[in-house]
Amino acid sequence: MKIVIGIATINRPVVLRQMLENLLLQIRAPDHIVICGSKPADTEGIKSAFPSIDLIYANAGASAQRNAIIRASVDADVILFLDDDFFPQQDYILALERHMAEHPKTVVATGRVIADGINGPGLSVRDAMALLAADWSQYRDRPAANGQSTEFSGYGCNMAVRMAEIRRARLAFDEALPLYSWQEDVDLSRRLAVFGNVVKLDAARGVHLGVKSGRGSGVKLGYSQVANPLYLVSKRAGYPLGRAAGHISKNIAKNLVRSAWPEPYVDRRGRLLGNLFAIWDLCNGRMSPQRVLDL
Repeated sequence: MKIVIGIATINRPVVLRQMLENLLLQIRAPDHIVICGSKPADTEGIKSAFPSIDLIYANAGASAQRNAIIRASVDADVILFLDDDFFPQQDYILALERHMAEHPKTVVATGRVIADGINGPGLSVRDAMALLAADWSQYRDRPAANGQSTEFSGYGCNMAVRMAEIRRARLAFDEALPLYSWQEDVDLSRRLAVFGNVVKLDAARGVHLGVKSGRGSGVKLGYSQVANPLYLVSKRAGYPLGRAAGHISKNIAKNLVRSAWPEPYVDRRGRLLGNLFAIWDLCNGRMSPQRVLDL
């Protein structure tokens, strides 16, 4: 089984290099690594440090960059999409390979995030390595038969897709979701779910730093928090209106409540303003995910 790691990155070459150094610890090494930036500065110093890695470039945006990785990985059986700040446990790929070989109906597999800095100020590389070491000492002797659970979608910071189904159905990430491409992982997961199972693997573990740099403006993200889920509902490809409504209302409520006393690492007021822009556009019949390009 050929497993390719695909990493879309922008404006974070230092974190990317640290993440790649951690990948060298994998018990079962990836067969290939493809990194897609939006410009050479995104991958500064990477090729000289890791000469076997393929560097490619595409228009900025998670969906566009991940699609470029798909096009470049013509012989991959599985692509494991990792964020440039996701640090997998050293047996992550081994656990993924075992599961994909034993469960041919799995089309999307996501790992268990043992700590996620996206929900706070972010984690340092030192934090991640300490968390992984503690996790390894506790779980390294776990049995070969590992638990799994059915999920609505993969989590984009660590999401593996079986490429046979991608190619057979000519699927790709939706590039109508630009820039940060909020919910692009959910969209592809639901379109793949008609062909098999979407699962979370207990044995494929890792830490997501949740680095705040390179994520774009709060206004743009706030707009996407409303526009993208409603757009996905309109596609009628497995994203239910009830889920979109719950997702949107939760984010608006959080942005509203916390805008008075925002966290120093989150632009709550910008996100709330983006939410309001999207609602205004919805009322005026012009809401579209791509409107963030004009904000």
